Amino acid sequence: MPFKYEKLFTLLKEKGYTTYTLRKENLISQSALQKMKKCEGSIDTRTLERLCKLLDCQPGDIMEYVKEDEQNNNKKVE
Repeated sequence: MPFKYEKLFTLLKEKGYTTYTLRKENLISQSALQKMKKCEGSIDTRTLERLCKLLDCQPGDIMEYVKEDEQNNNKKVE
């Protein structure tokens, strides 16, 4: 998947939220959270909307696009 969500987890920490809180308050499903952590699969726009509303941010503040060839290079290094 060409999207990375490292920004999201940093912003959550800065704003005092945990992934447990997000799941407990039904703001995001466990499966969506796992997809974001693993950068796999697609995330529903409603999920992104809820996160942006909660964190008072724009989608670009919580995710970034990574070109596929850059992803492949990173996987080869690992």
